[in-house]
Amino acid sequence: MVKKRILDRYETMQDGNVIIDVAARRIEELYDNFDKRAPYHRKDFDDDLVEYLTGCVREIGQPAFVVRFTIEQGLSKELMEMVRSGMHSFFMYRMEVEYAALKKMIRTSSLLLLSGVLILALSLWVSRFFLLNGDGSFSDRFFVEGLTIIAWVSIWEGLATFLLNFTPHLYRIRIFRWLAAAHVSFGPPGYSG
Repeated sequence: MVKKRILDRYETMQDGNVIIDVAARRIEELYDNFDKRAPYHRKDFDDDLVEYLTGCVREIGQPAFVVRFTIEQGLSKELMEMVRSGMHSFFMYRMEVEYAALKKMIRTSSLLLLSGVLILALSLWVSRFFLLNGDGSFSDRFFVEGLTIIAWVSIWEGLATFLLNFTPHLYRIRIFRWLAAAHVSFGPPGYSG
């Protein structure tokens, strides 16, 4: 029921694909102004536009959508193709960046988990060593307990980092993949949806 109300906010095509409408006066409004000399197919999209597109895809929740750009100034076929190519390239790039962040997070989690297990093993070995050589002093027990706490903190940090961040990274990768593969169409100049 809620999903239906969300999808009612969007226009749909005859084949059932949802249309994500983007309107701008000029093509320059779609892109980040950082590098003014780069051709459109190599420029980054504006942050607000990226946020809008990813937000729409989150709401829609499926890859069956079309992104329709309506540019008031009108575009040549060449510029339309540059926008299509640029959208594909930009979201493939964002997908690769997110995938690299996922791999880094997995490495960090694995390192924390492994180091925690190794420190825990060391703590157990040191504890056993002190027990074999007598009761052990307060400082010996303090050292062993400290190692044990460090080990568990490292293990739990590794697990928490993985469990809390793995799914969001995968979700963003999927959204960027869908946007990179999205069909891009163009509304006629002056069209307001």
